[in-house]
Amino acid sequence: MTELRFAAVGLNHNHIYGQVNCLIRAGARLVGFHEPDEALAAEFAGVYKDVPRIAALAQILEDEGIGLITSAAVSAERAELAIRAMQHGKDVLTDKPGMTSLDQLAKVRRIQAETGRIYSILYSEHFESPATVKAGELVAAGAIGDVVHLVGLGPHRLRRETRPDWFFRRSDYGGILVDIASHQCEQFLFFTGASDATILSASVDNRSVPDRPELQDTGDIHLSTASATGTIHVNWLTPDGMPTWGDGRLFIVGTTGTIEVRKTVDLAGRGGANHLFLADRNGVEHIDCSGVELPFGRQLLADIRDRTETAMPQERCFKAMELALRAQAIAEQNREKN
Repeated sequence: MTELRFAAVGLNHNHIYGQVNCLIRAGARLVGFHEPDEALAAEFAGVYKDVPRIAALAQILEDEGIGLITSAAVSAERAELAIRAMQHGKDVLTDKPGMTSLDQLAKVRRIQAETGRIYSILYSEHFESPATVKAGELVAAGAIGDVVHLVGLGPHRLRRETRPDWFFRRSDYGGILVDIASHQCEQFLFFTGASDATILSASVDNRSVPDRPELQDTGDIHLSTASATGTIHVNWLTPDGMPTWGDGRLFIVGTTGTIEVRKTVDLAGRGGANHLFLADRNGVEHIDCSGVELPFGRQLLADIRDRTETAMPQERCFKAMELALRAQAIAEQNREKN
C-alpha cells in the first residue's frame, strides 16, 4: 500500500491532536483539514503549519487520494460525518463518543456493514495509555489468571471556563456515561474477552454545577458477563490541586493475581505517569510503563492495508458504545423516577 493520506474534519475537541499524532507516528500523512470555526482552524493550522485548510467538506470527501477521515467534531455530529465518509469510500477514525444515540449507532453499524469500510474510535484511555497497553499484555500472558472483576475510574477536571457551549448541552455531548464511560466499557470488554455484557445498574447526576443543569458531572455503571463483573465511575470533579487532568485508574482482579494501573499520576509517590502494580504468587512488582510502545496506530494502518481487524475488532468498537448508550438511558430513566 502506498502512504496513507488522511484529512481531519471537525476540530471541536482537542482530542483531534492526539488522533492526528497517532496516525502521523504510524506513518500516515495529513494532507488537509476542514473546520468552519475560524479560531479552531487557526489553532490547528498553527500546529500543522504546512497542512492546507480546505474550505469545502465535499472536496475532501470526493478526493479519492484521501483514504481516511479523522474527526473530533461536536459529539452529536460525529455519526453523520462518519456515515458520509464511509459512503465516499473512506475509512474513519473518530474521537469518543462515536455517536450520542442508539439510532445513530444502528445507522453507523448498517453503513459500515454495507460499505465494508473500517470505522474506528480512538478510545484513548486504552490505546494512548502505555500502562493500559502493558496491562493488556500481562493479562493475555496469564499473569493474573482469569479476569473476574474490573474497576475503571475516569475522573476529569471540568475546566469550565474553557468549555464551549455545546459541552453543556445534553443533546450535543450525549451524557457523561456516553462521553466518558465509553472508555471504560471498551476496557471491560477488552480485559474480560467478552463480546457483550449485561448492565446491572447505572446512575448519573449533577452535583457541582446546578446553573448548568444539562451537564452530568458524575456517573456509574455496574455490569457483568457470565464470568466477570465490572464497576465504572466517571466524573468531572478532579480538584484544581491535582497535578494532572484526572487520576485515571484501572483495577483488574484475576484468579491468581491483581493489576493496578495508575495512568496519569501516582499520588504522593513516584513521579511521572504510566505506573503499573502487579501482585501475584511471587509478590508485588512496580512496572514503569512509560517506554511501552503504543501499537494502535501501526495496527490500524495495517488493517487499512490488509482489511483486517488487529487494532480493535469492529464489533468491540461498536459494542462499547452500545453499552455506554444503554447505561446512559437506564441512568436517566432512574434519575427521572427519583
